Amino acid sequence: MTTRRDFLKTGATLAAGAAAMSVTGLPEAKAAEKRDPRVDIAPDAGMEPGPTPKTTRKGDMPYRMLGRTGEEVSLIGLGGYHIGSPDSDAEGIKLIHAALDRGVNFLDNCWDYHNGGSETRMGKALAEGGYRDKAFLMTKIDGRTSASAASQIDESLKRLQTDRIDLLQFHEILRMEDPDRIFGKGGALEAVLKAKAAGKVRYIGFTGHKDPLVHRRMLEVADSHDFHLDTVQMPINVMDAHFRSFTRQVLPIASQRGIGVIAMKTFGDHFILDRVLADKLATPIEMFHYSMTLPVSVVVTGIERMEILEQALEAARTFQPLSKTQVASLLGRTKTAAADGSTELFKTSTRFDGTAHNPDWLG
Repeated sequence: MTTRRDFLKTGATLAAGAAAMSVTGLPEAKAAEKRDPRVDIAPDAGMEPGPTPKTTRKGDMPYRMLGRTGEEVSLIGLGGYHIGSPDSDAEGIKLIHAALDRGVNFLDNCWDYHNGGSETRMGKALAEGGYRDKAFLMTKIDGRTSASAASQIDESLKRLQTDRIDLLQFHEILRMEDPDRIFGKGGALEAVLKAKAAGKVRYIGFTGHKDPLVHRRMLEVADSHDFHLDTVQMPINVMDAHFRSFTRQVLPIASQRGIGVIAMKTFGDHFILDRVLADKLATPIEMFHYSMTLPVSVVVTGIERMEILEQALEAARTFQPLSKTQVASLLGRTKTAAADGSTELFKTSTRFDGTAHNPDWLG
């Protein structure tokens, strides 16, 4: 099994080509190709995702605007699950401080990560030395009812040792009925809007990793309630373009609407990385740069050791948008490996579905 150490050893930086105005190397929808029928039923299937967003640099860190929020966030985001993995709080806190000191300002977390341990650890880090003021803090809740959402928001605030969450996202929108539960009478949105009115929450978004049609359903239900979601988090990686693709099915819509896109699953919790490295399809830096080239605001990545942080910072430092030719070449190399979804287990299994294994979290 490939480890994160293999990731580092193989991560030679990509000799970047000229900056591209748009990404046009994605595979086009063709009726003759055999695909999951759920993916191609949308009339706009296969749309181009859009141009690489305007990117500014402060030192070695690139920054982008987070949708229409007016907030500037680092192109690399610190993943919340993995920060709960180091054995000691001291080690995790050191990583958080190092990331913030090096220009990473987007911090990811969730009410359920490590049974609250990730939020508790991050809260300890942010309580020291003014670090809270350096961070754009995001966390997620699982509650689908107003009561469960309100309770989880207050627990998260307490663990994170803060009076405000910059971005609160509805977590694991995996089921077609999730949007209806959230937006319906007595649903989670009621509690989130109350929290926003009270100054506990600034922006509102959602996440999911299962199927682009569920994401589209969430956007449709939000539209039906005349509600603008500030952000959406979804898998964006070199395999996704070929199988049940968020890049093709959701990213263009979010980009058009000014919804801030948070990319995740660059390495698929090692399963994508393992296959890419085993078949010599790409380097980890190329994998990062592919996601960064797309119209996303931030690429959240799991970081549990200092050398992993250094690799992510190197990807940010060396980033230049990939050209159309580079994107086409990269996706051509990954097409066969991606075809059956076997490397994207978050789509094809319940392995990563925390709320499926713990339905009581939904309320």
